[in-house]
Amino acid sequence: MAATSALPGVFFCFSAMVLLIFVSVSAPTWDSISFLSANGLAFGVLGYTGSKPHVGYYFPLSASDINTGILHNLTYVLILYPIAAGLSGMAFLFGLCGASYHRSGTVFMSLTVALSTLCTLVAWVVSTSLFVIVKDKLIDEGIPASLGNANWIALGALFALLLGCCTATCGVCGNYRRTRGL
Repeated sequence: MAATSALPGVFFCFSAMVLLIFVSVSAPTWDSISFLSANGLAFGVLGYTGSKPHVGYYFPLSASDINTGILHNLTYVLILYPIAAGLSGMAFLFGLCGASYHRSGTVFMSLTVALSTLCTLVAWVVSTSLFVIVKDKLIDEGIPASLGNANWIALGALFALLLGCCTATCGVCGNYRRTRGL
């Protein structure tokens, strides 16, 4: 017996997963999605325009104080976006199981979407802080820089995960009884 109370959580988990995948394949893989654009370079989760994808990177710009150890180490935290995308995908699959058959799938969906929400929240706060600081330092040095659209896509994913967490938790209380054929 299908539990329709789990379906909103499944929808929000799927939406967040798609948005987080978009953020995860940002520059250098997909240059039209980036956290920061400066001097013709787009900066994403795994690098910048023209670099090979890797975790953690230095900013290849001439500004003197943007390649400090703290800012460089904060780029490692961006790996939380692909991790959150994977957790959202797992929550989606658990939700499908919960919506189609058994309450335990919805319980697991609630737990994994909560973990994904936590990962996304930490990643969004760190990435927004990191790229706003770098943008301000670049502008102070006279280098034109602007924030990209990945910040807003990640925020949309965070809101979808928050809604998914609430609706998945409420979906645990749905009707899972089988009707007896008389």
